[in-house]
Order: sequence, then C-alpha cells, then structure tokens
Amino acid sequence: MGALTDPAFVRRLESLFLLVRRVLGGSLQADRKSPLKGAGITFADYAEYRPGDDYRSIDWRVYARTDELVVKLFEIEEDTTLYLLLDLSPSMAAKQDAAVRLAAALAYIALNCQDRVTILGMADDLHPLLEPSRGRAHVFPMLRALESAGPFGKDTDFSACARLFQARHRKKGLVAVISDFLFPGGYSDGLKRLSGLGHEVHAIQLLSDTDLRCDWKGDAEIECVETGARRKITVTAREADAYHKAIADWNSGLRAECAQRGIGFNTTSPDIPFEDVIRDILRKGGLAT
Repeated sequence: MGALTDPAFVRRLESLFLLVRRVLGGSLQADRKSPLKGAGITFADYAEYRPGDDYRSIDWRVYARTDELVVKLFEIEEDTTLYLLLDLSPSMAAKQDAAVRLAAALAYIALNCQDRVTILGMADDLHPLLEPSRGRAHVFPMLRALESAGPFGKDTDFSACARLFQARHRKKGLVAVISDFLFPGGYSDGLKRLSGLGHEVHAIQLLSDTDLRCDWKGDAEIECVETGARRKITVTAREADAYHKAIADWNSGLRAECAQRGIGFNTTSPDIPFEDVIRDILRKGGLAT
C-alpha cells in the first residue's frame, strides 16, 4: 500500500478537511459567489417578468399582493475548478514527497467540497496526472495518481508550461503552483501568463535548507541534475556570500512579483508538516483572497 493511500495518512487529510470546513465553510477559496443571476440557491432580487422568462420563477405571492408579475433572481454559487501545477522536474526530487503531500491535501479538500480538480505535472512539459474530477469517489484515484508520479523532463520551463496550460485549460478557476520556483528562465513570464487568464493564482514555494545556503568550500565539479551539464568551480567565502545574496534577492523578487499581480503566496520547507502549511493558508483567508 502506498504512503498516500495509507489509512493513517487519509485520516490526517480528513482531519484537515474538517478544519477547513469549520474555518472557511468548506472551501479553500474564501468567496465563490458569482455575480451572475439565474436559477440557484441564494435569493438575490426580483425583476419584472418579460415574455420568454421561465414562468416557474414567477413569485405568485407578490402577484397576489400587487397584481404585478415578477420573477425571482438567485445568486449562483458556482463550483470551483482547482488546477494543481506540481513541479516534478528532476531538481525537485529531494522535495517531491513534501510537494506531493501538499498537492494531495489541497486536492482532497477540493474533492470533498464537490469542486473539480485537475492535477498536472510540470517540468519541460505538462503531464496530466488527474483528469478533471469531482466528488469523494475520486479521492483514491487522485491519491494513487500522485503516488505513481515521478520526476520527468530534462529541464524546467515554467513559461512553456504556462503557455500549454493557457492553450488547454480555458475554464476559469483556481490555479495553485507547487514548486521551488528556481526556474532557469525565471518565474515572471509564467506568473504573468497564469494571472492574465482570469484565474485566481496561488504560489506555494517549497525550499530546502540546501537551496538557501552554500556550504561548499574549495574546488568542486558540479553537474546539473536536469540538463547533465558539468562545470568546475572554486568556492570561497566570497562566492558563498554571493550565492546567499542571489537566492535572497530571487525569493524577494518572487514575493514582490506575486504581490504586484495579486497572486497568493506561501513559502515553506519539506521539514514543515503539510497540515501546518494549510493552516497558514487558512490564517490568510484561503487560497483566493
């Protein structure tokens, strides 16, 4: 039995879902009411009856009092489509377990809220992991799909993946990107494309301690885990300090970019339990605020 379908892990997911339902009314998106009017649950207003309107929406009690034909308008509460873009590039291999658990938690909550869920693996291409699914019946297929997911691709091209997503997924929804965001080509173009599609976008940055500091000293030959490119380097205290500054500037720029574009942002590490990450999201009001 895989780790994600283990009953103990599923119980952790269920406890987390109950917390979300208590705090946000059962949705990771804080406000899902549509401004559209039509047949729905919550009464919104009255409108004068016009030929062609559905006669079943006429309020006959108002007609009895006023001798006027009016129809009821309702506020539609739409289901959310949650798109999970999960970075499965080789450089994420050491952080994949934590990333997959986060994806499983978000997908579990959405499926139990009757929202639609699509999960896509992301590297130099987009690989479908879970086709659009809705309802509790899809929880275990979702968990098995994530269990079987593994690193792929020879590079990480966030911009190309965003273009593919733009071409394949037109239905507006909530896009959550789980990645270290250490993309060779940068993150700006990809975030711009995703946020420009009318989606709510949330970035969850997953960084390990080794991403944040350089402990090497002396001569070394390094190899890129994605491209296989090799390079001989000499690391002194000066180079280590330069690396620390570069990674701090990169992450500061990512946070600023997300704030500028209205993109939700969380940063975490593989050492932090996924429940704590979701609780932090709850404290901020949900994935879409």
